[in-house]
Amino acid sequence: MAERTPGSPGGGPDATQPSLLLGFPEPVREDASRPEPARERPVARVCVESPLPQLDRLFDYLVPESLSEEAQPGVRVRIRLSGQELSGFIIERVETSDAGVALQPLAKVVSPAVVLTPAVSRLAAAVAERWAGALGDVLRFAVPPRAARVEADYLPELAGGALAANPSDAASQAANQGSAEATPSSWAELRRGPAFLRHLAAGGSPRASLEAVEGYGPRGWPALVAEAVRAARLSGRGALVVVPDRRDLDRAHDAVAAALPHESVVRLAAEDGPSQRYRGFLDLLSGRSRVAVGTRGAALAPIQELGLVVCWDDGDDLHAEPRAPYFHAREVCFLRSELEDAALLVAGHAVTSEVQRVVDSGWLQSVSAPRAALRARLPRVVSTADSFESSRDPFAGIARLPHVAWRTARDALARGPVLVQVARAGYAPSLACERCREPARCTECAGPLAEGAATGGQRPVACRWCGTPATAWACSHCGGRTLRRAAVGALRTAEELGRAFPGAVVVTSSGDQVKADVPDTPALVVATVGAEPVAPSGYAAALLLDGDSLLGRESLRAGEEAFRRWVNAAALVRPAASGGTVVITARDHEAVSALVRWDPSGFAERELGLRRGLSLPPAVRIAAVTGSRPAVEAYAHTAAEVLARDGVRTAGPVPLPAPGGTAADDVAWRLLVFFPIAQGPDVSRGLRSARIALATRRGSEPVRLRLDGADLL
Repeated sequence: MAERTPGSPGGGPDATQPSLLLGFPEPVREDASRPEPARERPVARVCVESPLPQLDRLFDYLVPESLSEEAQPGVRVRIRLSGQELSGFIIERVETSDAGVALQPLAKVVSPAVVLTPAVSRLAAAVAERWAGALGDVLRFAVPPRAARVEADYLPELAGGALAANPSDAASQAANQGSAEATPSSWAELRRGPAFLRHLAAGGSPRASLEAVEGYGPRGWPALVAEAVRAARLSGRGALVVVPDRRDLDRAHDAVAAALPHESVVRLAAEDGPSQRYRGFLDLLSGRSRVAVGTRGAALAPIQELGLVVCWDDGDDLHAEPRAPYFHAREVCFLRSELEDAALLVAGHAVTSEVQRVVDSGWLQSVSAPRAALRARLPRVVSTADSFESSRDPFAGIARLPHVAWRTARDALARGPVLVQVARAGYAPSLACERCREPARCTECAGPLAEGAATGGQRPVACRWCGTPATAWACSHCGGRTLRRAAVGALRTAEELGRAFPGAVVVTSSGDQVKADVPDTPALVVATVGAEPVAPSGYAAALLLDGDSLLGRESLRAGEEAFRRWVNAAALVRPAASGGTVVITARDHEAVSALVRWDPSGFAERELGLRRGLSLPPAVRIAAVTGSRPAVEAYAHTAAEVLARDGVRTAGPVPLPAPGGTAADDVAWRLLVFFPIAQGPDVSRGLRSARIALATRRGSEPVRLRLDGADLL
């Protein structure tokens, strides 16, 4: 074994520090029995599965002749590194090594199945570079853990890299053609919509941002996505649909399966279990299926002859991977469309500022309904903050359920279900001191206090972080002992609405009890943001409560996120011609005005313009370096050359907020780095190299490097 590139950052091997930690090669002893090298391409370049930054490189290994047939690029192998046996993937095989030392042989070929295709390998390398992460971390998402029993059924198709085409593919295309001719298009009313489908079905690779209108019924977003997938299959190519959560996954999968009745549509979700996930992965890898619908990890799925990539609701934070390398599914879809020359469809009821930036550049085309179609298909939106409603109800600005909202719900209950959107789950998820209004905190860990479920007629108060009961609580600011509800959750709202509308059925969807759908019968459906069930024929009305709570979040994206939540809920309501009404209770704000006008792209363009003026994401890129203060300062010193580039600016390091009781020495510090998009590749590589260099130093503390996190500001 040897490194592909001789030498390492930080100097040569140190006898006092393990070579595995430093990432240096383990020399082969002269007297060791060496196997006969393979006659052709005897050197395998292996990516090691390891979280250590200094091992984020390709290592050269000798391929014995006895393993030559099985040791093909893309197979899983076991290798020895510094006395330890680790897992890895063969990336390529070459004739010679430039390491300059004798190579260790591969320890074992785990399976002859080629599970890493060249296309996915290129994509994984691009993802690692884009987010300054390790290739091994990306491959952990791209290739699921092996299930030997499942893999045995696919070995004839996967061994030796001979990936077979689906024998029934031509028949499926013919069936899809007949189905397409029999089904009216949901894209007909959209500007540039029919042209997008024609280009896609003809084998082209158009790229578009779709502003969906309805969220329910036969013209809802799942039908639009399914029709685009069918158009891609008409051209003989595969398709991939990435959605944020399981509820969207179920809806999208059902719609695509109905549009392609003669094909197998694979669903990919981590919660489906390792065996089912691996079987779906192998179905795609072997060519038995060409269509996949899944959550964020599916963005790396191995689809043969990929023709279309779809990302639904890209603003949802579930698209952001919380583990290294912290990629975002939307950006992975962008990369994949470019690398594999596939069509791209980024769809949603709202438009994010990231997508609007790409639309402004001309790389994406906007597909949306004309204003006349919007007026015919959308509900009427009423804001309690406008001058007309304020004059009719002077207390509308302070009441949680203004009169217009109560009247709308009362009238709509005679026609069908009414959606009530609230900001928080639980009963009273936030408590404060009655005397001074300071948030109530736990005396043990300084966590927030909240009311729990009723027990024996009482609602116990306890800490949301550590669970300690607040039996003898006293305010640390004024000494007060009386609590008040600073926020009202879904359960409390449901209780209050039950008293306001006696006899009405009240349904809740929040927390661990999220419902996918509700019947069309009259009912009050109280749901937290993002947990709204779907009514088959749409809601008769919707009340969007707690608007100021959403707008008041300490986030750069508070307005953008609030608008996305509101427009997603409003899209579930029937048209105004059928009595559909949406009431939004929030102060006068640009997001409220955009909702009343139903102007997603206009609001996104305004947000983007403000970010450009302030040089904030997504107008620029951002990186966060987190760790102890000495570690962050050491990293800044190591990356000094990169941080000194023109256009690059830093903020910090500053301590991050920590729960009470945390020692000062244990508080994490963070350094923010802002850099121009044009310099993104060079700066990303420099930041990644600095992290690797720091990791090779004796006694250095680790830092976490995260790029373009939506929650950093």
